[in-house]
Amino acid sequence: MVPEEARRRVPEPAKDSGYGRSAYERDRARVLHSAAFRRLAAKTQVHTAGTDDFLRTRLTHSLEVAQIAREMGARLGCDPDVVDTAGLAHDLGHPPFGHNGEAALDLLAGGCGGFEGNAQTLRVLTRLEAKVLAPDGTSAGLNLTRAALDATGKYPWPRRPGQRKFGVYADDRPVFDWLRAGAPADGRRCLEAQVMDWADDVAYSVHDVEDGVHSGYVALRPLLVDPAERAALCADVAATYSGESAADLAPVLVDLLAEPALAGLADYDGSHRAQAGLKATTSLLTGRFVAAAVAATQARYGPGPHRRYAADLVVPRRARAQCALLKGIALRYVMRRPGAEARYARQREVLAELVAALVRRAPEGLDPVFAPLWRAAADDPARLRVVIDQVASLTDPAAVAWHHRLTGRPGAGPAVGHPLDTDRT
Repeated sequence: MVPEEARRRVPEPAKDSGYGRSAYERDRARVLHSAAFRRLAAKTQVHTAGTDDFLRTRLTHSLEVAQIAREMGARLGCDPDVVDTAGLAHDLGHPPFGHNGEAALDLLAGGCGGFEGNAQTLRVLTRLEAKVLAPDGTSAGLNLTRAALDATGKYPWPRRPGQRKFGVYADDRPVFDWLRAGAPADGRRCLEAQVMDWADDVAYSVHDVEDGVHSGYVALRPLLVDPAERAALCADVAATYSGESAADLAPVLVDLLAEPALAGLADYDGSHRAQAGLKATTSLLTGRFVAAAVAATQARYGPGPHRRYAADLVVPRRARAQCALLKGIALRYVMRRPGAEARYARQREVLAELVAALVRRAPEGLDPVFAPLWRAAADDPARLRVVIDQVASLTDPAAVAWHHRLTGRPGAGPAVGHPLDTDRT
């Protein structure tokens, strides 16, 4: 008897491949081998993909999130393949140009319910990615188990007035309702989703600072010597990443900067010794944030094992505040670099012009995967959603190439981050 959490929406015949893999190991393999996962290699993380041999892309970020989530989940008693799959899959729905592209597509998709990267991830996993067909011939996406799909859901609720983040579009409600069967009705996330979310926070906060220091965008010395600069950073963080006031964050920042490994990066010169120190700092901070959450969760709920809805992840206030401050460093010194806004604006123009061109030229202008979906769409909002799906699937360079081919106009130049990139999820 297959447990409910290990069921797939479209039943599949038993496989005897000789590997003896579990259902969750199969889930992980399906994400790892998917086209959507490969495309993350050319999608913006903070710095535009391909602009530096050192810097991260959405693909490397997703691999790092999966590794952190797997180790943290295993220590708590979660199935490691479920949290690993969630980490690999969590960014599959992100469009070209990072959160700048996400904000642009949300405006362009107003006629069909908007755009949100996490809702798009669900759509990719359950509809757009080619792997399994339902009995009626429609795509079931990767047909992951209920547990794996639930673990990818950072925001398990539909769009709500005044709320920017959500996890499901209206026409994906049937599969959403199926995967959430038996889950609390209040939108509570399973433990595996909470583990993945904290792993995501830890990965991008620590690694964005690492990338920023290495690339020369982040200089820590002003924060070490200038109280006004520290106050300005705390104000940025209070306004974007934290519910705490700047005054409450100030002593946390002082303690964080007093960490010898972090303070030692003030004189970073790119040498082999300096790079080794930078990696040591990254490892130290990552381990500290993970250990704090594991210890606090076990202190509240016992040693475990814990999984699904038997416990909630407990992240101590200090660890969450330090993580937010690291995000703020990347925001202030990388994503808000002077002179970048013109390029961000051009990226948004490229997406707007590309969507408009495809609306005019569909279905002929669409890929073979999307053209039949456009023809089968019942109305204009449904056809617009297909166009948005097509554009969201593109990598950064592919979006520029498609735009140039369809409009004859030059594309968007490289940029880093974006002022709206304050959630980074």
